[in-house]
This record gives sequence, C-alpha cells and structure tokens, in this order.
Amino acid sequence: MRTVEREHLLEDRKAGSETRAGDVLQRMRLDIINCALKPGEKLRFEALRTRYAVSFSTLREALSRLAAENLVIAEGQRGFVVAPVSIADLNDLTNVRILIERESLSQSIRGGDDRWEANILATYHRMDKLQQRLGQEYYLSEEWSAVHGEFHYSLVSACGSPVLLEIRSKLFERAHRYRRMSSQFRPYWREKAAEHKMIVDATLDRNEEKALALIDQHIRETSENVIEHAGHLFPDLKTVPPKKRKSLTAAE
Repeated sequence: MRTVEREHLLEDRKAGSETRAGDVLQRMRLDIINCALKPGEKLRFEALRTRYAVSFSTLREALSRLAAENLVIAEGQRGFVVAPVSIADLNDLTNVRILIERESLSQSIRGGDDRWEANILATYHRMDKLQQRLGQEYYLSEEWSAVHGEFHYSLVSACGSPVLLEIRSKLFERAHRYRRMSSQFRPYWREKAAEHKMIVDATLDRNEEKALALIDQHIRETSENVIEHAGHLFPDLKTVPPKKRKSLTAAE
C-alpha cells in the first residue's frame, strides 16, 4: 500500500473513532441527565460496552470527559460512578448561579443595545413557537432545552465580560441535570412561558429591579421542584417527610 493511501486510511479510521467517541459521549450524557443511569450508580465497563456497543478505550475516553463535566466521578482503580446528587450541592449551585445570573443580567440591562434587544425577542419567539409545536411535554425535548439555553444566554449576552459569561455557561450546563430531573418527575405542567415573557418584558423595559427578582424566582422554583418531585433520588432526603422538604431549599 502506498504511503499516501495508508495516510488516508489512518485519517479515515481516526475520524471514525472520533465520531463513535462523540456519539457515545452524547448518549451517556443524556442517559445521566435523564436518570436512565441513576445518581450514584456504579458504571461497569462490561455492562456499558454492551449498552453502547463500543470498545473499552472509547468508553474510557467518554467517561473521562464526563468526569470533567462533573457528571461522573472517577474512583481511581475502582472505576467510575454517576455523580450523586444532594441537597447541599443543589443549594450551593442554586445560590452561586443566582449571584452570577443577576450580575450578568444587571450589566446587560445597563449596557445592552438595540441588537441585544432584537436577539432577546428573536430567541424568545423561537422558543415560544417550538413550545407550542411540541405541546405540554415540551420540557422533555432536547431541542427545546437547547433553544431555552440560547434564550437565557441572550438575556445576559451584553454584560461585556467574557470571563463572567464563561463562568455562567459552566454553571448553566451543570444545572441542566437538575432542571431535567425537575421536568421528568413533576406530575403537572409548569407554565414557564408566562415566566419567560415576564422576564423579557422587565428586561426590555430596563426595569432592573424587577428583572433580577424574576430571574431569582425562576431559578429557585426549579430547585424547589427538584426537591419536591425528585426527592427519591437524593440520599439525604429519604428520611425527610415530603411536607418538610421545601424548607430545605436554598434560602433567599
């Protein structure tokens, strides 16, 4: 085989390997977020290889990347487990997210221009149209989750601080697992469209105080829903009566 042909073959194999690794990474990420792989579950390589039909090396690469996203935990020689959930982690994440979100939104309201306003309206319109098309179970759609993320980013995109936006993005992604738990296990539909419209109106009116209060409430209600409806996934909630669980959410 000529050198050029051999190089092309190696490149094709490499591209195929990268595609398989990316595919299994996405599938495992969704299985963790959707709780198909439950918090605290031991991730055994033989079972994972059968489940995802990939090699051990591809699995290890995917698990290492998920560990960097805090979705799995490496236990040294003992392998990997799905990252557990806890009230302490949820409350800490909620409080820090609110600090960052409020600051990002505050700076955007003060410095945003016409293009920023137009982008908010455009992403809100896309999200609203998609929600109407998907129906009452829109919140279980990964497509809607992506557009929802774009909408919330549009609100803070004019803050003027790349570092602040980077921190915010990582926190938002980390919270996606809890948001999905809130959606998946609650027994009734949460009317988010009205919440989002109120946030848009207050933001575009440059009513900073109202917009910050609304985004604070928006984030905290998700955390409360997680504790109320997905409490069976939290080891530290098993001995707490359901009526007392709401008092464990992050204090305002």
